[in-house]
Amino acid sequence: MRQRQNGITFIGWLLLLVPVAIVGYGAIRLAPLYLNYLKVAKAISRVASEYESEQITPQAVRSALQRSWDVESIDFPKVSDIAVAREGQQWVVEADYEDQVKMFGSLSLLMHFKKRATLE
Repeated sequence: MRQRQNGITFIGWLLLLVPVAIVGYGAIRLAPLYLNYLKVAKAISRVASEYESEQITPQAVRSALQRSWDVESIDFPKVSDIAVAREGQQWVVEADYEDQVKMFGSLSLLMHFKKRATLE
């Protein structure tokens, strides 16, 4: 009696590993963008916790953010892109930006980031 072999073929491995490799490559390409966002979020949270409501001006907040940007080596987004506005009795600092990374050919991945902190 003839025995039939069981297992995955080379083509089966290719069909299985190519999508996994593409997702892994995308994760590697997106990691620097996400790490940059974490730096931005940390800087905004730090500045938001430093200020008291009597001494807040948009210029002072942006100046403090610029110092944090310089220490953390943040190049994108620019401090001028960060919104500092009054909402009712509170000041709000908001970073709302998009960043993209090229994968291969004309394919790019786009990430949208949003961090909002209330100054107390």
